[in-house]
Amino acid sequence: MGEAATRAPWWKYALATVPAIIVLGSASGWLSNSGYGNAWFDGLAKPFFMPPGWAFGVVWPILYALLGAAVAMILAEPASPARNKALVLFVAQLALNYAWSPLFFAAHAVKLALMTIFVMAALAAMTAGQFWRIRRVAGALMLPYLAWLCFAAALNAAIETLNPGADALLG
Repeated sequence: MGEAATRAPWWKYALATVPAIIVLGSASGWLSNSGYGNAWFDGLAKPFFMPPGWAFGVVWPILYALLGAAVAMILAEPASPARNKALVLFVAQLALNYAWSPLFFAAHAVKLALMTIFVMAALAAMTAGQFWRIRRVAGALMLPYLAWLCFAAALNAAIETLNPGADALLG
């Protein structure tokens, strides 16, 4: 009971973290002209497992809301070295998440975006592990995001393979 009593109500943090993460993620995509409607992207060959464009508009806000809830739960925990490590990992992977759309859709840096998503997924997995150690449900909330990152990495890799020379930095 003592440990639970020292926690702040996580939902109060979530009132800020959930909308902030959704808005920043949406802004990253919007500012980089991500998805269908981007002439460069529309001209690329897509893998057979590419979802329809609307799916991304449904999936990402849900994933961002889950991330916002997860980090709110960790923010509500008492300060500790483990909490600090978890928060640093979370911010690092989220920064890479927000950088991916500008790299891929705006800069057309397909290979750099792929490297970014690999590092992002590794950091997200480490974050989920840290969250799990602190508050299991927070770690569990990261799992759909990790699964989607693996799928997104496969899409990125397939687009790179199907479109040699599409990479603006190396093509």
